[in-house]
Amino acid sequence: MSRINFSILSVAAISPFAVQAQEGGIASETGASKELPNVVMIYADDLGLGDLECYGAIGVKTPNINNLASNGLRFTNAHAVASTSTPSRYSLLTGEYPWRKQGTDVAAGDAAMIVSPEQYTVADVFKEAGYTTAAFGKWHLGLGAESGRQDWNSVLSPALADIGFDYSYIMAATADRVPCVFIENGKVANYDPTAPIYVSYRHNFEGEPTGRSNPELLYNLKHSHGHDMSIVNGIGRIGYMKGGGTALWKDENIADSITCKAVDFIKANSEQPFFIYFATNDIHVPRFPHPRFRGASSMGLRGDAIAQFDWCVGEIVNALEEQGLLENTLIILTSDNGPVLDDGYDDKAEELVGSHSPTGGLRGGKYSTFEGGTRVPFIVHWPARIKKGGVRTGLVSQIDFLDVMAAITGKKAAPGMRSFSPDGDCSQLGAWMGEEGAGRPFAVEMAANHTLSLILFNWKYIEPKGGPAMVPWGPKIETGYSKEPQLFKRVNGEFDETKNLADENPTMLDALKNLLEGVRNNRKYFMEFQ
Repeated sequence: MSRINFSILSVAAISPFAVQAQEGGIASETGASKELPNVVMIYADDLGLGDLECYGAIGVKTPNINNLASNGLRFTNAHAVASTSTPSRYSLLTGEYPWRKQGTDVAAGDAAMIVSPEQYTVADVFKEAGYTTAAFGKWHLGLGAESGRQDWNSVLSPALADIGFDYSYIMAATADRVPCVFIENGKVANYDPTAPIYVSYRHNFEGEPTGRSNPELLYNLKHSHGHDMSIVNGIGRIGYMKGGGTALWKDENIADSITCKAVDFIKANSEQPFFIYFATNDIHVPRFPHPRFRGASSMGLRGDAIAQFDWCVGEIVNALEEQGLLENTLIILTSDNGPVLDDGYDDKAEELVGSHSPTGGLRGGKYSTFEGGTRVPFIVHWPARIKKGGVRTGLVSQIDFLDVMAAITGKKAAPGMRSFSPDGDCSQLGAWMGEEGAGRPFAVEMAANHTLSLILFNWKYIEPKGGPAMVPWGPKIETGYSKEPQLFKRVNGEFDETKNLADENPTMLDALKNLLEGVRNNRKYFMEFQ
């Protein structure tokens, strides 16, 4: 085995002022096109590595996503930065690890804006390159200046326009959290002045029913654990809400709403380059797909939600094709973290899963530090650039999204720098475009309790932090937490996370531990192999 030398280079976080824009971008460099591509990031919620047909799913068909995979690149070793939603999304948009900033844990629906206007985001990258930018669907990164003090009946500030998005049609958090209204360009969409909106995560409003006290009102979906506060559309939520009137969403229409808005945006901006961040609520709870998808799978509502997600993808692809844009549009499809079955609603996901493995056979799942927590589907489709599809096994991390997109637009980092963000790496562009054998040398991930793990080629290290062996509030998922350091080795292509090799490999253990500490302390690492 080769000896590994770690040489540490301490570099400052990159500000936008250290970035030098260049004309052309990857498209002109390769001769694939003289125009910069449109970019569509499709970000699913709680979609596991095994939840798509092209990744081996059983009991559900995903023809539209299959088509993207067969005509593009399907990655088998791609990772979200965290095994929960808010921190993954924060890192995706900013290129900064979530533990570097307070307040990046799973956010309440009334959380203040987590990404500050001063931060450089992927939307800023595209705006600097002349793109029109838009965000649709699940946000879950806060709105307004102060948590719990938003006036939902007025303009919210700061909002997405302050971090680079020209247009936004979003959910403040997720469908299981209030407020249950869409926010369009910083204001409640379809606002009903006869039903002013009040939100609290501390106390209920007088006279308002709750799922805990009024279970008879849960006519659409009952809770299995938690999710028993305010009732909207016959479904209990996290948090308390009053008002909303005609602005309140119906869960069965959420996918239609955000997809139609995205399609309209594509049509309205077909003459100029655009970036779309399309973040679905599917397949997060409460899973309540439109009736036309009921029975589309053998797995009940969770499987039907996967089918609905596939329909959303198909509608976006069809819109691009109708506008003559598909050839030079880069589509990236992935998920914010691994899967979970029972995450708080009695939708029979555990009972109906059958022989389907949401994690694709990996250990753990959402919240976990095991592979099932962060290893996710990752598909890249760009006909003008990727002429031959295939499967790639190189290590890919969503932490590089901002930097890879900057490289796509032709930006070049300042001399001696490899990134535009605090933690990303623009040299990973080749890996994302399918270069054989390309990929990250290492990737870092964060579990729900902030336990960090590090993958280095054929080894995985999980730091000792302690905690319960199982997620304690309901989901039947192993956490991977331990008071002892854990070291796993890849066997036949997969990590054997049942056999801790820490005691048998002290040199490798120390090397990975030191590398992780270096990353944690905000130092960039370059590796040399002898």
